[in-house]
Amino acid sequence: MKVTEHIEKAKGKTLLSYELLPPLKGKSIDAIYKVLDPLMEFNPPFINVTYHRSDFIYKKQSDDSFRKVVVRKRPGTVGICAAIKNKYGVDAVPHIICGGFTRDDTEDALIDLHFLGIDNVLVIRGDAMHSESTFVPEVGGNQYSSDLVEQIGNMNKGKYLAEELQNAGATDFCVGVAGYPEKHFEAPNMKTDLKYLKKKVELGAEFIVTQMFFDNEKYFDFVKLCRSEGITIPIIPGIKPISTKKHLSIIPSIFKIDLPDDLAEAVEQANDNAAVREIGTEWAIEQCKGLLKFGVPVIHFYTMGRISTFVNISRAIS
Repeated sequence: MKVTEHIEKAKGKTLLSYELLPPLKGKSIDAIYKVLDPLMEFNPPFINVTYHRSDFIYKKQSDDSFRKVVVRKRPGTVGICAAIKNKYGVDAVPHIICGGFTRDDTEDALIDLHFLGIDNVLVIRGDAMHSESTFVPEVGGNQYSSDLVEQIGNMNKGKYLAEELQNAGATDFCVGVAGYPEKHFEAPNMKTDLKYLKKKVELGAEFIVTQMFFDNEKYFDFVKLCRSEGITIPIIPGIKPISTKKHLSIIPSIFKIDLPDDLAEAVEQANDNAAVREIGTEWAIEQCKGLLKFGVPVIHFYTMGRISTFVNISRAIS
C-alpha cells in the first residue's frame, strides 16, 4: 500500500513510522529483526530503510603505488525491504539515491523493487563521498534528486531508458522526497529551497519527510511556507532524540540544524549519557505531543540509536 493510502485510511489519526540502517556487512538479517520486533507493538504502516553509498580508499601496494578500492560497509536495501515485507507484512520504503548509481543502475533497482511489490520509495540525492568536497554524480547518473524523481515518474508512465521499448509495463511507485525545515545547507535561502521542493512535487513527488528538528515551530513555519507556495502533499515530521553529549556538536555539524537553548543547556549539565538519554527522550515526547495536537499525518522516527528509547517514546504518545 502507498504511504498516501495509509494516511488516507487513517482518517486523521497520526501514524508512527520508523527509519533504520541496514546492518553492517557480515551481520545477518536478525540484526534488523531485533530492532523491528519491539516496534511492531505500535503497528507502523511502513518502515524506511536508508541507503549508504559506496566510498573509495587508496591502498598502498608493495611497489609503493596506490590502488583504488571500493568500500561498502552496509548492504543494499532491496533484500532488506523484501525481508521486512515478508516477515511483518509491513510496507518498506527504500531510500533511492543519486550517488554511486548510473541511471541504468537506478532503473534496474527500481524494476527489482517493482517485481517485489514495493510500492513506495524515498528519493534523496545523497551525500558526497568522503574523498570529495562536493557531490559528484556517477557518469551517466542523476545529479539532482529532482532528476531522480523525474526518472521514476517516467517509469510510472511506462517510459524506460531504452526508447525502443514498446508497450512497456508502467511501475506505480509512490514517491517521497526530503524537506528541510531549516533549509538544505547548500541552498542560499529558504525561498530557493522551496522552489526546488515544489519542482519535485510537480515532477511527481507525493509526500515529504522532513529532516530532524528539535523546535516544533521550525516545522510549523515550514508547513506554512510550503502551503503558501502551493505544496499541498503530506509533510511528515522527522524526529530523533538526543542520546549522547557528543550530539551537541555532531548534529549541528552534520545536519546543519540548531538545537534549542533549553535542550543544549540541559544536556551540557547532565552528569552522563544515561541522563542525556532521559533528557532527549522527554524532549522528544513533548515534541511529539505538540505534533499530535497540530494533527500531523505521521510521526517518523530516525532510529539510529537504542531501540528502547523509541519504544518508550512511542508508548508515551500512543
